[in-house]
Amino acid sequence: MSNTPLMPKATAVWLVDNTALSFDQIAGFCKLHPLEVKAIADGESAQGIKGLDPISTGQLTREEINRGQANPNYKLKLAEQSVRVPEAKRRGPRYTPVSKRQDRPNAILWLVRHHPELKDAQVMRLVGTTKPTIQAIRDRTHWNSANLSPMDPVTLGLCSQIDLDMEVEKAAKYLPQTEQPEAAQLLSAEETTNADALAAAALGGMTPTPPSSSEDEIPDADAVFAKLTSLKSDDASED
Repeated sequence: MSNTPLMPKATAVWLVDNTALSFDQIAGFCKLHPLEVKAIADGESAQGIKGLDPISTGQLTREEINRGQANPNYKLKLAEQSVRVPEAKRRGPRYTPVSKRQDRPNAILWLVRHHPELKDAQVMRLVGTTKPTIQAIRDRTHWNSANLSPMDPVTLGLCSQIDLDMEVEKAAKYLPQTEQPEAAQLLSAEETTNADALAAAALGGMTPTPPSSSEDEIPDADAVFAKLTSLKSDDASED
């Protein structure tokens, strides 16, 4: 909350006309110059301004005025307001000091490259620039494009990290949502606990070979003797 009373000149007019406070006390309370208060008392200034009673508006108490009149060095204090009125936020482009204005194109280039989701109005609020300048930097048609280098606006002192994060968060809400891949469907308990599945898991995912029939397990006598005969003939040929 501001320490300046509402309508300071009208309050000063009332205090000059209705109290014995000194010019310095009235000037300190109303945040005016003592010479301006003296001009009000002489009728040279604020001739068309109607005095505003600070007691009726709750900005000053009668006890506070009495203390000021008893002591010329006493500084009047603004009464504590029961209802706090929030200060109006400044609208319009952000003011950039003259010493930092040459860094704005570099900051705009950084924002365009690292946060392309930001709108022009958001960039304007962050670094205090104009829409044609932003468009020229986007299109590489800026008169100094060849010498521009992207630089963080927070590092340059053009905006705070909180302001940048807020603008990026706002811009992220308007981005199209990407479709997430569907999760793999899990198999049922019956499919994962049957005998074939357990055998496949034991073999490392390989399908088990079918068991041989009983006929294959009984060897054929003729085939055995024929194989032995061939082995003997091979040994004889080697000798």
